[in-house]
Amino acid sequence: MSTRKANLTGFSPQKLAAAAGQPAKDPWARNEAWRYSGPFTRGNRFRGAFPGFGIAVVAFAGYMVYEQVFLSSAHDTHGAAAEHH
Repeated sequence: MSTRKANLTGFSPQKLAAAAGQPAKDPWARNEAWRYSGPFTRGNRFRGAFPGFGIAVVAFAGYMVYEQVFLSSAHDTHGAAAEHH
């Protein structure tokens, strides 16, 4: 004697899943392909996330070099003259 209830409709989800199997071809594959190719690749999306970042880094580095070479020597001489007074 089985403790399982009899299915009145005769429908079995397990049999349906076994009969369906995997589809031979994904009908949405062509519609999804554009998301991962061309300008939408992972590298291109990351590269476009920070426009102008490379230019800003170069400009900041140039300013830091300018400050160390030209401006700090002017501050050092002024500070040394003020200490001798």
